[in-house]
Amino acid sequence: MSLLPIFLKLDGRRCLLVGAGTIALDKIGSLLKTGLRLRVIAPDARPEIRQLAAEGKLEWIDRRFELSDLDGNFLVIAATDSPAVNAAVYRGSVELGILCNSVDDIPNCDFFFGSMVSRGDLQIAISTAGESPAFAQLLRREIDKLLPEDLGPWLQNLGQLRREILKTLPRNEDRKLLLHQLAQRPVFPSNSHAAIPGLSEGFLQEVEEDPRASAQTVYLVGAGPGDPDLLTVKALRLIQTAGVVLHDDLVPQAILELASPSAEVLNVGKRCGSKTITQDEINQLMIEHARLNRSVVRLKSGDPLIFGRAAEEMAALAEAGVPFQIVPGITAAFAAAAAVGCSLTSRNSASNVIFSTGHHAQSQPDSRSWCAPLPQREEATRVVYMPGRDLSLLAQQWLDEGLPSDFPCAVVSRVAQPGQQVRCTTLAALGDAEPTLAPSLLIAGWALRESSAAFLCLAKIPSGRNGDSILSGKSIPEEIFD
Repeated sequence: MSLLPIFLKLDGRRCLLVGAGTIALDKIGSLLKTGLRLRVIAPDARPEIRQLAAEGKLEWIDRRFELSDLDGNFLVIAATDSPAVNAAVYRGSVELGILCNSVDDIPNCDFFFGSMVSRGDLQIAISTAGESPAFAQLLRREIDKLLPEDLGPWLQNLGQLRREILKTLPRNEDRKLLLHQLAQRPVFPSNSHAAIPGLSEGFLQEVEEDPRASAQTVYLVGAGPGDPDLLTVKALRLIQTAGVVLHDDLVPQAILELASPSAEVLNVGKRCGSKTITQDEINQLMIEHARLNRSVVRLKSGDPLIFGRAAEEMAALAEAGVPFQIVPGITAAFAAAAAVGCSLTSRNSASNVIFSTGHHAQSQPDSRSWCAPLPQREEATRVVYMPGRDLSLLAQQWLDEGLPSDFPCAVVSRVAQPGQQVRCTTLAALGDAEPTLAPSLLIAGWALRESSAAFLCLAKIPSGRNGDSILSGKSIPEEIFD
């Protein structure tokens, strides 16, 4: 029996999902992206589904399924761990003429979820009629590797040009020929040998050696400071091909939108003391999804090995026997230094760099924990992640340590993102500095003045109300710190 491949417009239509466990969660990400109105029926639900309901992204009714729940729905998904319940949902849907998918139950399915490759409006769906979803995923990754990244924008421009031609030129063979000529462009690399490799041992080996997201593997990926252009090539590939993306709260939407439309994207962030999920729960999520034959990207702001609790996650994955890889990212310190126009190390003024968080910076390095002479302490460039809004305690600690009052400081907020701001001041005035937008990062050291002296200020920099100076995308003149 041949299936009819179609692409449905679901925006605003009602869909019923029976079940709220791991099986159901696997479908919710792709369903919500279509804009449909999703109702979930289940006596209990995973924390992620409860959170989506609390955010108003779906409706969860905490009771058992009843046949009357089917009324008024356009699509129905049966995703419980009870074959009897799934079969009952399917039979009821058939009687009402509603299309139904019973997950991993081919006889009780009117349609199947395809494995998707997307480039903007271009969508390629792969189906094995439920025979082997795992093979469909392998084939999807191979096709995704071959398709150029710019196909989406190119297709959007082509569509606009096509509409203009249809509106201005009469219907004839010349117009048809012109439209076909405009659509001509190389799609697959010249060395790909074939658009779709054959089902051979070489093809399977090539997929296994693909450095992008592989099933049953967790990737601890650095998302960089927030600008999608600062992602590494490998990080981009993994985000685009992962089946599940578990991201920090600081990862911006522009990066999350790079994930595949079929991917499940979950916010597992813990920010500003608000913890909706524990670290143990995050560890368990990674392990569970990997054991369900999914490729998992654990997406962390900046670099995963810099204040990202990666050690705990690696330990949990190793103990569970789940393979993992680490993909470094550009840490916020380097992006902030670039924003300030400062080299963190300098042969003349900065022989080393100290990284700390706001909490630890108030106690180390100080006269008790770092016994170097004061001149050597001044030679270090200090970078403080998450310094907090009130910098007075930190400033006093450093002054008590013996650092001079004119020690240059710069607070960079929303680094490498829209609204980036650099506030320049000295250690004496740091405690009185006006709070900046979160997230922020503090850089302090003589390297600030030396590096900024090499740049010319092209415009007058406005003064902050506390005497510090504010900068947005400009280089810093030396006199700011004088």
